[in-house]
Amino acid sequence: MTLHAISHREARAAGPGDRSTLRAVAMPTEHGGWSLTLEPVVLGLLVAWSWPGLAIGAAAMLAFLARTPLKLVLVDRWRGRWLPRTSVAARVATVQILALAALVVLATFDADSRFWWPLLAAAPLVTIELWFDMRSRSRRLLPELAGTVGIGSVAAMIALADGADATLALGLWAVVAARASAAIPYARTQVFRARHRPHRLWHSDLAQIVAVAAVAVAWLPGAAPIASLVAIAAVATFNIGAVRAAPRPAKIVGLQQMLFGIAVIVVTAIAVPT
Repeated sequence: MTLHAISHREARAAGPGDRSTLRAVAMPTEHGGWSLTLEPVVLGLLVAWSWPGLAIGAAAMLAFLARTPLKLVLVDRWRGRWLPRTSVAARVATVQILALAALVVLATFDADSRFWWPLLAAAPLVTIELWFDMRSRSRRLLPELAGTVGIGSVAAMIALADGADATLALGLWAVVAARASAAIPYARTQVFRARHRPHRLWHSDLAQIVAVAAVAVAWLPGAAPIASLVAIAAVATFNIGAVRAAPRPAKIVGLQQMLFGIAVIVVTAIAVPT
């Protein structure tokens, strides 16, 4: 049974309050998470398209969706309670995780077996994110960065699934992880500035420098194209300047960073030798 079927059946049988509960436990509230999850999926498929890669990409999107109900279950269990919303969240998470597992199994039939290695490397990062989720501390910088770098492994998984060179796969991971890891501290700083909360500009600046350095390290052995390094450096330069200008609304900041992400992906996909 699909998540859509469960949602439709329960929505017909439930009242407005129950439908609101289902929507609350099933839909992610982190709007930027959609872009941060899609970027490695799209980059991987643009560079190394394959049906197993598509299945892995779909599984990654399901993992992003499943995090919302799973987080609610973890939080409620951590606090020693089981509410009506917990039951709904548990059912939604179960369906999504089973579908995710099915997609991964489907991918294994025709994928290069090396695609498992990035997933194993990213597992500790995902564990860190879930640990903070369970303790209702997911908005802190560490879990956000851990989750972002972890989901970047999807680009490497998709590339390896199609038989790409391991060096290229790591380069793709470095590019998407660096781009996103620079965007998060920058966006946080801009939000803090707009809300007149304490902030330190050097947090954002350091993230930009580290992002450029990470892609430079990937470029030196040929893992990432020079065009990616130039694109990341251009975004970093903009972020360093913009964080010192008048703060912009969160929606504008989010849109800017999403467009930067698309630009970095397109530039990288075009520059990678085929």
